[in-house]
Amino acid sequence: MFLKQLELGPMANYVYLVGDPAAKECAVVDPGWDAPAILKAVAAEGCRVKAVLLTHHHFDHANGLEGLLKDAEVPVYIHRDDAGPIRPVAADLREVEDASKMRIGSVEVEFLHTPGHTAGSQCLRVEGNLLTGDTLFIGGCGRVDLPDSDPAKMYKSLRRIAGLPGTLVVWPGHGYGDRASSPLSCEVKDNHYLKSAREGREAFLGLV
Repeated sequence: MFLKQLELGPMANYVYLVGDPAAKECAVVDPGWDAPAILKAVAAEGCRVKAVLLTHHHFDHANGLEGLLKDAEVPVYIHRDDAGPIRPVAADLREVEDASKMRIGSVEVEFLHTPGHTAGSQCLRVEGNLLTGDTLFIGGCGRVDLPDSDPAKMYKSLRRIAGLPGTLVVWPGHGYGDRASSPLSCEVKDNHYLKSAREGREAFLGLV
């Protein structure tokens, strides 16, 4: 598989291309801000866009979607609890649930429902990688003070992530940390939000 990280827009968003180089197919994860730049990166990889995968519905992760779909009429995958705002834009919307899977060529993508930042926030597990959207950042976690956020659900989601194999590489939805990616084992050790979630509900809620 290949994974390419693009930083686009005024909010340091990360857009990802995930694909199978042998099949020359890829998915675009969280197409924010600049559809032409995303399509240029796809062309540079010699691939065709076969799907769009959304970690959640927020505008900065999806405001390039309409432009992207004008060039590539492909299915859009999002958790069912976040599908409402995306439905008017995506003609072929695939609503997924926790543990749903799909393939890009021979590359399997597993959707892990991790609510808290939004009701339908999800992480994407792709081989040894975990694309965490706005659930988990390098050294931080997503906001839980927004209209559809829930601190208690974020606590449970972070505990779940902390229990995944430490060898997974975390690829966040924004470039807010001191590096672009990080082994999950390092985040479990050094990320205060993950550490407090492991300590217990009250410790985490006291931090956020």
